[in-house]
Amino acid sequence: MGRVADRLKELKDKEKKLKSMGGPDRVEKQHKSGKLTARERLDLLFDPGSFHELDLFVQHRATLFGMDKVTVPAEGVIAGYGTMNGRAVCAFSQDFTSVGGSLGEMHAKKICKVMDLAMKCGVPMVGLNDSGGARIQEGVDALSGYGQIFFRNSAASGVIPQISAIMGPTAGGAVYSPAMTDWVFMVKGRSYMHITGPAVIKQVTGEEITSEELGGAMPHATKSGVCHFACDSDAQAIELIKDLVSYLPSSNRDQPPCAKPTDDPDRVDPALDTIIPDEPNKVYNMRDVITSIVDNGEILEPHYHYAQNAIICFARFDGRPVGIIANQPMHLAGCLDVNAADKITHFIRFCDAFNIPLITIADVPGYLPGKDQEWLGIIRHGAKILWAYSEATVPKITMVTRKDYGGSYLAMCSRDLGADFVFAWPTAEIAVMGAEGATPIIFRREIEAAPDPEAKQQEKVREYRDLLYNPYIAASRGYVDEVILPRESRPRIIKALEILSTKRETRPAKKHGNIPV
Repeated sequence: MGRVADRLKELKDKEKKLKSMGGPDRVEKQHKSGKLTARERLDLLFDPGSFHELDLFVQHRATLFGMDKVTVPAEGVIAGYGTMNGRAVCAFSQDFTSVGGSLGEMHAKKICKVMDLAMKCGVPMVGLNDSGGARIQEGVDALSGYGQIFFRNSAASGVIPQISAIMGPTAGGAVYSPAMTDWVFMVKGRSYMHITGPAVIKQVTGEEITSEELGGAMPHATKSGVCHFACDSDAQAIELIKDLVSYLPSSNRDQPPCAKPTDDPDRVDPALDTIIPDEPNKVYNMRDVITSIVDNGEILEPHYHYAQNAIICFARFDGRPVGIIANQPMHLAGCLDVNAADKITHFIRFCDAFNIPLITIADVPGYLPGKDQEWLGIIRHGAKILWAYSEATVPKITMVTRKDYGGSYLAMCSRDLGADFVFAWPTAEIAVMGAEGATPIIFRREIEAAPDPEAKQQEKVREYRDLLYNPYIAASRGYVDEVILPRESRPRIIKALEILSTKRETRPAKKHGNIPV
């Protein structure tokens, strides 16, 4: 072979060796644990043949603790760009078969380079995390690498969508970058996130706990709220990522991508006319309302398992992506609490950052009472919702189905918090508080003076309900724009979205606000 041919062969041989990752034995071990490899995950994420890898030949330069004799294929992380359903996306995928996907100086530099590319090009950034954490042998250089990634996570926030999938272990400093991104996917039984592991906890506190119990997908999906999507497998997580991206613009400079409408915009659903129970204490499933009015009944719901008294989801109306926020009467009567407030606030701010209209569906009796909620800071957390709605400049449409009381009426995007349109069903109850709480205050003297105080109180409860348990007083003041038949909810929302498609609204110039965290 000639000199040029030798060089070409050398390139192919090097590529083949580096792309073999940690070798057949470690790849087999990865598969036996139920996990895909870093490259297999990228193959699923991107359109066939579209992925372009960057920095394949990057190597660490550590020499301590025998690292001068260790070769790490592709430095333990595959990074690059390609297309996902035809749209440009940047991504990295950590390779657990190569020194446990540990993060060192050059590993971090590869991630930072592709993050910088995503920012410059205005495209989503996807991180597939499967790492043992910081490469201890590199000491402060590894810590510096994490810091550089965190800095970029902050800079990219609200500029491009950032998505993290936890496909394996993530511990210590490695957990913070995913937590700084917009959406976190985890795989049940395969992945975990925690600051300190079971061994350290046992040493310090004496408590015995497994990694799964401490930081598995379901604990984070149900208790901490760190996990937005708990998935059954690597493949399902990747499919859900692709579904999520289909609702999102590539950056804050773009509008959300409209899909070709496949559902009649004028479709009505008579079943909605009877979904609200006659008895005020009876529940109904708010998801039935949502799936009835959106295109083809299709929604993508983050935080399904967390703070179930509130629903957040992506959906489409006549092909337009929207974010929906709703109270769920089936859980805690739809009351707002600390966790629901955080869940809603995060969603509002994400949708506002990326030009996604907000649809709010209210059936809320108030904030959850109790000393635990007060001590956990319901005042501070509840204020976040008020802040986020007031700050948001995207189209905001509110629909009241039943209860809408007191401070929670304001919190669920009332006219005063900037709702562009407020619709109410005839069953809407817009008041300072419920009848049972209001009548002893308003009619205290009459009740106390009555021969039968209990009967008088029930009479006044009925009087209060007859007077205020309707949307018409609010409508007479302009706080409600239209009282509509429930069956007509879908076409009314679609018409409102059409006129609001050219909405422009600004807020006072400032560096940033100080949201009550």
